[in-house]
Amino acid sequence: MSLGVIAAGVLAAATPAADWQLVWSDEFDGTSLDRSRWVLADDCWGGGNEERQCYTGRAENHSVHDGVLEIVARKEERTGPAFPRDQRTNAEKASATRTKPFTSARLSTAGKAAWRYGKVQVRARLPQGQGTWPAIWMLPEDWAYGGWARSGEIDIMEAVNVGTPCAKCAGGVENRVLGTIHFGAEPPRNRYISEETELPGAIDAFHDYEVEWNEQGIVWRVDGKEFARRVPHEWHTLGSDRAGAPFDKPFHLILNLAIGGHLPEGRNTGGISETGFPKRMQVDWVRVWQMPPGPDNAASGNLRGN
Repeated sequence: MSLGVIAAGVLAAATPAADWQLVWSDEFDGTSLDRSRWVLADDCWGGGNEERQCYTGRAENHSVHDGVLEIVARKEERTGPAFPRDQRTNAEKASATRTKPFTSARLSTAGKAAWRYGKVQVRARLPQGQGTWPAIWMLPEDWAYGGWARSGEIDIMEAVNVGTPCAKCAGGVENRVLGTIHFGAEPPRNRYISEETELPGAIDAFHDYEVEWNEQGIVWRVDGKEFARRVPHEWHTLGSDRAGAPFDKPFHLILNLAIGGHLPEGRNTGGISETGFPKRMQVDWVRVWQMPPGPDNAASGNLRGN
């Protein structure tokens, strides 16, 4: 598809061209999660998708070792808060609990780091199995245009049921990842646009997942190869008539491994397979790049092709 005029040049996935500046990163070189960079969720909400996990801050559900972050989903029943912290707006919600059959972890930079435009890169290895739903995504820091999805959502990478039977996939095995934006208004007036691509190479290998984003649009890449583009006239928000809204505000980053929910349970062989637990999503590094403002770069550089 066409974005109109696109600057020439090729950007490698792990090392952008010299005009990009590294503004935030985590290489996971320590022995524990850097809590100055990340917030851990603690709730059994299910994300509004009827996911089957409780998120915890326990060491059993996340670890850092040998330069890798592991997000670990376990088959174990747990009872915890029914709502995430930002939804515990009254005494009833603050005290409500819910019980789920799995546990996992959800990391966020909310309140610690957020960016308006740039290049966000994450090198990760995905878990396999029916019902697995690893994701690398972004939510608005300030919700300036209103509640979800008025203020937008950028899904850098989602994958469901990797390694399970798939008649449409190469080799008959699920090997696809998705790149998606959500926008519009609160349900049922929310809208989304999504594209998917097959992973290059082995599904059990590390791959580089990337979004490049500025006022010209959003590009998704896997291992440096572009697979999706969106431009501002394709999205909107009922929260504003500003050009580019809602994707013209700072967004923070989220890494999580969900189990179950509408998307994975409705695809491939259906439901959740309870075999093979614990499941692990491994993250080698996270890097955020931006360009300094300038006459040729606008807010964050020209949106480039491969």
